[in-house]
Amino acid sequence: MAESGAGRGDIKAHEATYSGMIGWLKYGAVICFLLAFFVIWLIA
Repeated sequence: MAESGAGRGDIKAHEATYSGMIGWLKYGAVICFLLAFFVIWLIA
């Protein structure tokens, strides 16, 4: 049967991946906000 929990080494790898993903989401949100602001400025 499959192992029910992740090994300890896997947890650290997942934490690193999650941390990187959160960083990209933060920058992505800022870029989307700036782009939306720029488009609204062009339309107005």
